[in-house]
Amino acid sequence: MLVLITYDVRTQSAAGQKRLRNIAKQCKNYGQRVQNSVFECLVDPVQFAELRNKLENIMDKEKDSIRYYYLGKNWKNRVEHVGAKEGYDPEGFLML
Repeated sequence: MLVLITYDVRTQSAAGQKRLRNIAKQCKNYGQRVQNSVFECLVDPVQFAELRNKLENIMDKEKDSIRYYYLGKNWKNRVEHVGAKEGYDPEGFLML
Protein backbone atom coordinates (compact mmCIF):
# COMPACT_ATOMS: atom_id res chain seq x y z
CA MET A 1 0.00 0.00 0.00
CA LEU A 2 1.14 3.54 -0.61
CA VAL A 3 1.07 5.86 2.39
CA LEU A 4 1.75 9.58 2.12
CA ILE A 5 3.36 10.85 5.32
CA THR A 6 3.55 14.53 6.16
CA TYR A 7 4.97 16.06 9.28
CA ASP A 8 5.46 19.37 11.01
CA VAL A 9 8.11 19.53 13.72
CA ARG A 10 8.75 22.57 15.89
CA THR A 11 12.45 23.34 15.30
CA GLN A 12 13.08 26.38 17.50
CA SER A 13 15.22 24.26 19.85
CA ALA A 14 18.13 21.89 19.28
CA ALA A 15 15.89 19.03 20.44
CA GLY A 16 13.31 19.97 17.79
CA GLN A 17 15.96 20.06 15.07
CA LYS A 18 17.12 16.61 16.16
CA ARG A 19 13.53 15.26 16.07
CA LEU A 20 13.11 16.69 12.56
CA ARG A 21 16.28 14.96 11.33
CA ASN A 22 15.31 11.66 12.96
CA ILE A 23 11.78 11.69 11.56
CA ALA A 24 13.09 12.45 8.07
CA LYS A 25 15.70 9.69 8.41
CA GLN A 26 13.09 7.10 9.37
CA CYS A 27 10.79 8.14 6.52
CA LYS A 28 13.71 7.94 4.08
CA ASN A 29 14.36 4.37 5.25
CA TYR A 30 10.86 3.39 4.11
CA GLY A 31 10.09 5.69 1.19
CA GLN A 32 10.92 8.59 -1.08
CA ARG A 33 10.93 12.28 -0.17
CA VAL A 34 8.64 14.11 -2.58
CA GLN A 35 8.62 17.50 -0.80
CA ASN A 36 10.48 18.88 2.21
CA SER A 37 8.29 17.25 4.87
CA VAL A 38 6.39 14.81 2.66
CA PHE A 39 7.26 11.20 1.90
CA GLU A 40 5.63 8.53 -0.25
CA CYS A 41 6.12 5.13 1.38
CA LEU A 42 5.25 1.91 -0.43
CA VAL A 43 4.97 -0.50 2.51
CA ASP A 44 3.16 -3.59 3.65
CA PRO A 45 1.06 -3.44 6.84
CA VAL A 46 3.89 -4.76 9.04
CA GLN A 47 6.40 -2.23 7.67
CA PHE A 48 3.89 0.58 8.12
CA ALA A 49 3.23 -0.42 11.74
CA GLU A 50 7.00 -0.41 12.39
CA LEU A 51 7.45 2.99 10.75
CA ARG A 52 4.48 4.53 12.52
CA ASN A 53 5.73 3.27 15.88
CA LYS A 54 9.21 4.69 15.24
CA LEU A 55 7.87 8.09 14.16
CA GLU A 56 5.48 8.43 17.06
CA ASN A 57 8.24 7.55 19.52
CA ILE A 58 10.47 10.28 18.05
CA MET A 59 7.89 13.07 17.88
CA ASP A 60 6.87 15.35 20.72
CA LYS A 61 3.08 15.00 20.71
CA GLU A 62 2.73 18.36 22.47
CA LYS A 63 4.65 20.25 19.74
CA ASP A 64 4.80 18.18 16.53
CA SER A 65 2.29 16.59 14.18
CA ILE A 66 2.31 13.74 11.68
CA ARG A 67 -0.40 12.97 9.14
CA TYR A 68 -0.84 9.65 7.33
CA TYR A 69 -2.75 9.49 4.04
CA TYR A 70 -3.60 5.93 3.02
CA LEU A 71 -3.65 5.72 -0.77
CA GLY A 72 -3.95 1.92 -0.81
CA LYS A 73 -2.99 -0.54 -3.52
CA ASN A 74 -4.62 1.35 -6.40
CA TRP A 75 -2.63 4.50 -5.71
CA LYS A 76 -1.49 5.07 -9.33
CA ASN A 77 -4.91 6.50 -10.23
CA ARG A 78 -4.78 8.85 -7.22
CA VAL A 79 -1.36 10.47 -7.70
CA GLU A 80 -0.64 13.12 -10.29
CA HIS A 81 2.62 15.05 -10.53
CA VAL A 82 2.99 18.45 -12.19
CA GLY A 83 6.03 20.70 -12.24
CA ALA A 84 9.65 20.53 -11.16
CA LYS A 85 11.35 17.43 -9.83
CA GLU A 86 10.35 14.59 -12.08
CA GLY A 87 7.95 12.11 -10.48
CA TYR A 88 8.96 8.51 -9.82
CA ASP A 89 7.38 5.08 -9.64
CA PRO A 90 7.89 3.58 -6.16
CA GLU A 91 7.36 0.11 -7.65
CA GLY A 92 9.98 0.70 -10.31
CA PHE A 93 13.77 0.70 -10.28
CA LEU A 94 15.32 3.12 -7.78
CA MET A 95 18.77 4.54 -8.52
CA LEU A 96 20.83 5.58 -5.52
